Amino acid sequence: MDMSDLLTVVLVLLGVLALLGVAVIGIVMWRYRIPPRGLIAMIGALVYLASPVDVLPEVMLGPIGLLDDAGAATAAAVFVYKLVTVKRRLEDAGVKGRRRPELLEIKDRERG
Repeated sequence: MDMSDLLTVVLVLLGVLALLGVAVIGIVMWRYRIPPRGLIAMIGALVYLASPVDVLPEVMLGPIGLLDDAGAATAAAVFVYKLVTVKRRLEDAGVKGRRRPELLEIKDRERG
């Protein structure tokens, strides 16, 4: 196996990883209706995991280098979990969506 075959295998694996990550993000966003901040956190973690910069800790530290991958994925998951939890609590309390200040001013003018 020469270098071009190895490069092809690595690129195919990165492509499959990226597609799998995008699919998981799409399913999670659809199922739990995650706000855009959660989408940005998930895409950021996916980009970090698939980036060449992420390979450096694994090369230098071996299996211990995977801890930064676990940390990035865990941080994004905890952030998204908290967003979903807060959104559900607000919906249970009767708050629906986010209101823009302009809309509130228009409604105030109409009332009085």
